[in-house]
Amino acid sequence: MLDETVYIKIDAHVLVRHPQVKLGDVCKVECVNGQIAQELKQIVLYEFPKEPKKSKREHSIVVFSILKVVEEIVKQYPKVQVVNLGEIDFIIEYKYQEQRPKWVERLLLVLLCVITFFGTAFTIMAFNNDISITEVFDRFYRQIVGGDKPRVSELEVCYSIGIAIGIMVFFNHIGRKKITADPTPIQMEMRKYENDMNTTLIQNASRKGHNEDVD
Repeated sequence: MLDETVYIKIDAHVLVRHPQVKLGDVCKVECVNGQIAQELKQIVLYEFPKEPKKSKREHSIVVFSILKVVEEIVKQYPKVQVVNLGEIDFIIEYKYQEQRPKWVERLLLVLLCVITFFGTAFTIMAFNNDISITEVFDRFYRQIVGGDKPRVSELEVCYSIGIAIGIMVFFNHIGRKKITADPTPIQMEMRKYENDMNTTLIQNASRKGHNEDVD
C-alpha cells in the first residue's frame, strides 16, 4: 500500500452518548483516500462500563493522549503518516442516560428559578444598603427639588427601570433572544471554566497515571 497522509483533529473535551467509543466519534479524519478515512473512523478507542458507579463519576471520564490514537491508527495502517491538527491531550466523557420523570425536571427548573430570583434580589438589596442608596436619593431630591422626597418618587422608578435595562444590555439577552451576535459574559465565563476544568483533569490524570497513553 502506498504511503498516505491522514489528518486528524480532536477537541479538548468530547462528549459521547454510547459506551463504545470509535475514532470517528471523537475526531475528524481526512485523507485523500476516502476508504482509509472511513475505515479509520471505525477503530474502537475505548469502551466505558454500561452502568455507572454511583459514587465514582470519574469512571465516565477518560483522558487520552494523541500518541495512543496514533498507535491505534498505525496498527491498522502501518505506512500512513498521521498529522495532528488538534489537541495533544483530550478528554472523552460518556454521559449516562438518566431517566428522570418529567415532574422532577419541572420541579428542578422551578427551584432553580426561585433560587436565582431571590438570590439576585438579595444581591441588589445588599448593594443598595451598602452604598446607602436611600440617603443618596433623599439628598439628591432635596438638592434638585428643594423639598423632602416622598416615600416613592421618580428616582426609585427610574432607578428600577434602569437596573432592568442595564442587566439586559450587560448580559446581551432579552428573553431568549440576543441583542447582538457577540458572546454573552456568561458564555465567556463558562468557556473559561471549561478550559480550566479540562486542564485540571488532564494534569491530574497524567500525574496519577490514569490517562490512556502509549507505554
